[in-house]
Amino acid sequence: MNQDLEKLETGFQHLADQLVSSLHADEHLTISLNSERSQFTRFNHAKVRQSGLVSDGTISLNLIDHQREASASFPFTGDRGVDSVSALENLDYLRSQVEQLPENPFIVLPENKGSSREVYQGSLLLPEKAIAAILGSLGDIDFTGFYASGSTIRANANSAGQKHWFATDSFFVDYSIFNATESGDSQAVKGIYAGKNWQQSDYEAQIERSKQQMVALNLPIKTIQKGQYRTYFAPDAAAELLGMLSDSVGEASLQQGSSALLKLRNGEKHLSPLLSFKENFRGGTVPRFNQLGEIAPEEIPIVVAGELVNPLVSSRTAKEYGKVSNAANGGEYPRAPEVSAGDLSTDRILKQLDTGLYLSNLHYLNWSDRSGGRITGMTRYACFWVENGKVVAPIENLRFDDSIYDFLGQDLEALTDFQEFIPNTGTYGSRSLGGILVPGMLVNNFTFTL
Repeated sequence: MNQDLEKLETGFQHLADQLVSSLHADEHLTISLNSERSQFTRFNHAKVRQSGLVSDGTISLNLIDHQREASASFPFTGDRGVDSVSALENLDYLRSQVEQLPENPFIVLPENKGSSREVYQGSLLLPEKAIAAILGSLGDIDFTGFYASGSTIRANANSAGQKHWFATDSFFVDYSIFNATESGDSQAVKGIYAGKNWQQSDYEAQIERSKQQMVALNLPIKTIQKGQYRTYFAPDAAAELLGMLSDSVGEASLQQGSSALLKLRNGEKHLSPLLSFKENFRGGTVPRFNQLGEIAPEEIPIVVAGELVNPLVSSRTAKEYGKVSNAANGGEYPRAPEVSAGDLSTDRILKQLDTGLYLSNLHYLNWSDRSGGRITGMTRYACFWVENGKVVAPIENLRFDDSIYDFLGQDLEALTDFQEFIPNTGTYGSRSLGGILVPGMLVNNFTFTL
């Protein structure tokens, strides 16, 4: 870990100790840090349009006093004098607010269940070499995208004496390659290259695969009629579909009847025995501790062979509904989801699909019937019609509407024997952590409505 991050860690610990020592007898406090040291670069037409380095941090405080709680945030500069003044001012502000609030019967007080320190160092491109590495192998293609790289930090401390520190290196290149067709319409291939360790040969191989898809996009476009088709979802498309379940695996949503998996929980519907997914923190992409500083197990099986076995349970939900917490975060969504692979190899995908649709990307997904588990959305980039195991034409955009109890149930035919990590690429406010590790999936009779 470089000296800058060491100074950041020491500064956070000093600030946390100062805040805790300033508390009154009946007060409880949780202190959290969200920080990053990142390079951001935007590309358009294979040229740099914007580039810069960001060093940023935010401290969040949560004060509890007599079953009442209030929260506040302020910038973390790394200057002890400045941060100390901001921290104490915000603590006084919370005291003035918390006494005016109603009591929370399900409040969870800070505890000390052990501290942790995890640092995952990668092999990232040097800032001065990144642009050449990304653009050097492109040739004359129309490349548009976004590159983010650097260290992301999360930390947590509380008045019970518990302290956590998490830092990880990561990068992604989220790009699209465009090509104007003879009709004047623009066709595009989308791709993401992400990880902790930059491998130039892997990046160039992915760009080459995208170029090959672009060649296929130059074929005459085929109009597909609405109906049901055998459909292969590449990992990026599968991630969009499976990511829709993130708001349905929490115990609170199940108890309140808002989960799309409620019929699975009640035994009314079933998912395929081919489907298993879990939380897996072993990859080091996100911290195991949540905003309360609770540490989750390294792995939490959520769905095993199509059965819901471990909904995510936060401490607040556990207190309200008499359940046992598994240290889920407050929103009870997966932070490190992994969908298990199957046995469909890369060289058999088109052959086993035979005739149907090959979908690389989806967008505009939404629930059309949450209680019935129905999802609607649109196809997007590099989607093709396949006949007799061969790509024969790109397709016009299609809308789909189908139920998870069908395409993840009896119609789920196979999962690939490989997985791809699809990162969270959000940068609004700060870089997002994590992503989903997911295989591709082959589905029979997937329903397209337009």
